[in-house]
Amino acid sequence: MADVVAELQLFQAIAGAGSLSAAARVLGSSPPAVSRRLAELEQRLGVKLADRSARRFRLTDEGTTYLEQGRRILEQLRDLETEVASRGGAARGRLRVGAPVDLGRSRIAPLLVEFANHHRGLEVHLVLSDAGLEVGEDGLDVALRVGRPNDPAVLTRKLLTSRRVVCAAPSYVAKHGLPQSPDDLLHHECLCLARRYSLQNRWRFIDATGTRVVQVGGTLTSSDGEILRIWALEGRGLSLEAEWDVAGDVKAGRLVTCLEELCAEEIELFATYLPSKPIPASIRLFVEEAVAAFRTHMA
Repeated sequence: MADVVAELQLFQAIAGAGSLSAAARVLGSSPPAVSRRLAELEQRLGVKLADRSARRFRLTDEGTTYLEQGRRILEQLRDLETEVASRGGAARGRLRVGAPVDLGRSRIAPLLVEFANHHRGLEVHLVLSDAGLEVGEDGLDVALRVGRPNDPAVLTRKLLTSRRVVCAAPSYVAKHGLPQSPDDLLHHECLCLARRYSLQNRWRFIDATGTRVVQVGGTLTSSDGEILRIWALEGRGLSLEAEWDVAGDVKAGRLVTCLEELCAEEIELFATYLPSKPIPASIRLFVEEAVAAFRTHMA
């Protein structure tokens, strides 16, 4: 039975990747090894599952049936294991967690190592992206994201609240000075984050008179928040950063903040996951661990 499950998983990976070479990268194998395993599966079944050449990969009718029925079987097996495992106090199976890049490297990666050490039957995979990860769309079990998800059905737990700060390297300040008002940002090189569906170039500030939104511009943008921080450290422009990402740089003098008398809008970090009955132990226990860890951090 284990061999059959492995074959189903192999074919799911091949079909999902769209080619043998892409599947080999996903599986951490080589194209010849993946091709050989697929050929052995086809020989055992007595049918051809895919037409493949150097330029194309297309499922046969039999391959489509094997893919669809196999996906249902694997989902049923996962549901069965999840239901049984959720009744215990240990996390098992595979846990896919997504997080913003800087925070993921500094806080979530060590947290996951510790969590995996406490749950020996668990496999953990960490995905880092500042493009705006979603639990359903990105195939994640838990997505740590800034702001609540648009889907009201997604479950959330708040982990952290922070403000945003406008900052720059001393070298940039020496050349260009610091803005004294939000309107001054229009005359500065501003580093902007590119999310999945939009460019974060509308910077929002709050003072006694209300909210002020400035549409900034600049030469450099990136979907990776750490790249923006690195560019800021190199003196390439002003960056609007979560305070939790740059607190160490500011304290060490590598970055300086400006417009302190204004309040850039606060941001909230949420752990998000899909509803299910019951919630898998791996998800439930990790979210509880994350909430406790960030509560300690904020204390």
